[in-house]
Amino acid sequence: MAGGAPPAPGALLCALLWAAAAAPAPAPGGGPGGSPAPGAFGRLYRGAVNISAERLYAFAYRSQPGQVDAVRVYVNSSSENLQYPVLFVVRQQKGVLSWQVPLIFRGLYQRTYNYQEVSRTLCPSEPAPETGPSEQIIFVDIASMAPFNIAYELLVTRLESFQLETNKPFNFTASPSQPQYFLYKFPQDVDSVIIKVVSDAVYPCSVVSVQDIVCPVYDLDHNVEFNGVYQSMTKQAAITVQRKDFPGEQFFVVFVIKPEDYACGGSVPSSIHGNVNRTWNLQRTKNLQVTIVPSIKRSVYIQAMFFSFLSFLSFYLGSVVVAFVHYIRVRRKASSGRLSPEDGSGIMTSSHPITSSTPEGSSYGAIDESSSSGGRQLSSPERGPPVGSDTDSSVEEESDFDTMPEIESDKNVIRTKVFLYLSDLSRKDRRIVSKKYKIYFWNIITIAVFYALPVIQLVITYQTVVNVTGNQDICYYNFLCAHPLGVLSAFNNILSNVGHTLLGFLFLLIVLRRDILHRRAMEMKDVYTLDYGIPKHFGLFYAMGIALMMEGVLSACYHVCPNYSNFQFDTSFMYMIAGLCMLKLYQTRHPDINASAYSAYASFAVVICLAVLGVVFGKNGMWFWVIFSMIHVLASLALSTQIYYMGRFKIDGPDSDLGIFRRAAMVLYTDCIQQCSRPMYMDRMVLLIVGNLVNWSFAIFGLVYRPRDFASYILGIFICNLLLYLAFYIIMKLRSSEKLLPIPLFCIVATAVVWAAALYFFFQTLSSWEETPAESREKNRPCILLGFFDDHDVWHFLSAAALFFSFLVLLTLDDDLDTVRRDKIPVF
Repeated sequence: MAGGAPPAPGALLCALLWAAAAAPAPAPGGGPGGSPAPGAFGRLYRGAVNISAERLYAFAYRSQPGQVDAVRVYVNSSSENLQYPVLFVVRQQKGVLSWQVPLIFRGLYQRTYNYQEVSRTLCPSEPAPETGPSEQIIFVDIASMAPFNIAYELLVTRLESFQLETNKPFNFTASPSQPQYFLYKFPQDVDSVIIKVVSDAVYPCSVVSVQDIVCPVYDLDHNVEFNGVYQSMTKQAAITVQRKDFPGEQFFVVFVIKPEDYACGGSVPSSIHGNVNRTWNLQRTKNLQVTIVPSIKRSVYIQAMFFSFLSFLSFYLGSVVVAFVHYIRVRRKASSGRLSPEDGSGIMTSSHPITSSTPEGSSYGAIDESSSSGGRQLSSPERGPPVGSDTDSSVEEESDFDTMPEIESDKNVIRTKVFLYLSDLSRKDRRIVSKKYKIYFWNIITIAVFYALPVIQLVITYQTVVNVTGNQDICYYNFLCAHPLGVLSAFNNILSNVGHTLLGFLFLLIVLRRDILHRRAMEMKDVYTLDYGIPKHFGLFYAMGIALMMEGVLSACYHVCPNYSNFQFDTSFMYMIAGLCMLKLYQTRHPDINASAYSAYASFAVVICLAVLGVVFGKNGMWFWVIFSMIHVLASLALSTQIYYMGRFKIDGPDSDLGIFRRAAMVLYTDCIQQCSRPMYMDRMVLLIVGNLVNWSFAIFGLVYRPRDFASYILGIFICNLLLYLAFYIIMKLRSSEKLLPIPLFCIVATAVVWAAALYFFFQTLSSWEETPAESREKNRPCILLGFFDDHDVWHFLSAAALFFSFLVLLTLDDDLDTVRRDKIPVF
């Protein structure tokens, strides 16, 4: 060939194949020798290869019409020499598959795991035409660059059970070097299926992948993530697959066993000693069972949507019925002159005085100091301005100037009396106080917009990443009840949050109705709206309604892709709801001294900041828990001091710094030591002692156990404080001989019942981002409602209703006081 033209590529390839085929082939069961012959399926071939001797086997088979045939190749080599591995190349009609023995897998910290036994399924041939069978040929080429002989074993078999069937469990075994995959075709009447995989053993860690019908099939640990959708697995996995995602209406289900278990939460081998490669094949095998079941039909989606909206629209219908019945009752009693506080409207519109409505026991103590409260009620400052001029434009901004008339009485003297009445703490101009509370509403709208927009953008990005990469370990769904719709992977978890939005809007409508009725009463110059009952300021109620709606929006955003990084989206407005409820309870009897919107929202911002820091540093940082516990205890003490002294506690003294400490010591001695047996404000002291014990217990618990779910830990602190304060308020209300009207009593009972049911479903943990995705899937469970909603969805439904009833409790709790003079309503 010297000086001539180079041979054609085809001629060179034919010459190489002829030379390889002419080389001595191993005799069945023994060493080299004999003439080449077609390989037989199911027959074990043994031989040896080196740098000058390679082996070529040809296997031919015939496919039946309409049948998909798959072939599995098993190889084994006793050599552990990584410098001279045995190379196996399998050539088919439309592809080439190759690997080496020992087969090397890499784990964490560059650990290597070598396997002498390898078994691979070849990419199956296309179905034979219906006209007749077709011939298929497979070539297996075995070679090595070793200067010495390396023994090997070869076994080629046809798979009898390669195609999975609907609703029929299939059992098999896999290992890192012996992955498995199977074919599934959609039946004609099925548009979506759920692939359920279970195993009795937790480890070894495995991966389940769904891939399109293309070659090659990615079925090894280092490439299984290259195509399709996949998720890690310990004992359970589930993947929902839709027909529209596969043009050929069929797909491969691939099962890969990982060489290490750290991805599933398992431990990493500390070291690998000696010759463990042979036994490693046996240690890493896993028995699996796969079942493919049809998913829900489109009609179930429609039923679920109707159920969700109709369930909460029924609250609207109930509210309309209650309002109509109440309107009829009020009209009838007003026409007959028998209007009484039991009507529970919260607004008195009658101009007929009811002198007998003041309860005998409303003085809240043995000493009646109403005559010395500093405010003759008919000349209250609230009646000074024109009644109908309650507009923002007519009100000056409240700043450091206190509008309470100092000429009548000094507020420091009034607020430190032993027995306080509502008239003592509702002396400021009603218009200014009302505007102060409206700031809560406008501020929370601003916060909601600026908070929600980046959240929505982020979760859309999360969902896009999941859809593009196919990595279903990013989001912690309940995969046994995750119903996709469009680009959303778990539409049911998003739909179930509609209750928060609908009921939040309904609460806004109820508050608006009360606000309108109150304004009308003010325009009529009704004496009861000025000098009787709890002052009507609706700004906090509006803020609570917006917070409930935003909780639904942000919870839905979180459930687009629930994980460790965005859990605070689901809890941020829960902190604000709990805080606003406590502020509203306090504002009811302390309208003049409640916290401003700016300081309240600044406090919420600090809490959310701590929650984020806790999520980041709280898992392993002992220093964080020490600092947080100190902040928690000090904040509890500071807030208790402000509540106990009605905001009038100040550490002042001489100009020197020592004077400040002398003043602090004097206050501590006077109020805590001298009056230890009988505090000046006994009821407040009891509440604050119990509250501090609860908060200190939380601080100690966090310091000792350091819970990983820091966001829920803070939420638990808020909820316990709210429940404690609400219980104290109701107890003190009953102790003061005040009444619980039918509507608030019904709301209290409904709140308790619905919260109990909601918490039951909340603690039915279906997933947990505190664990690995594979461990989280062990908690997955099927749907329990309409075949569409799971336990957590039911929690969403019930918690929305429970929050709505809780808000109604705060809105209607003091309707019985509408005909009670404010100098007879105790403060507690």
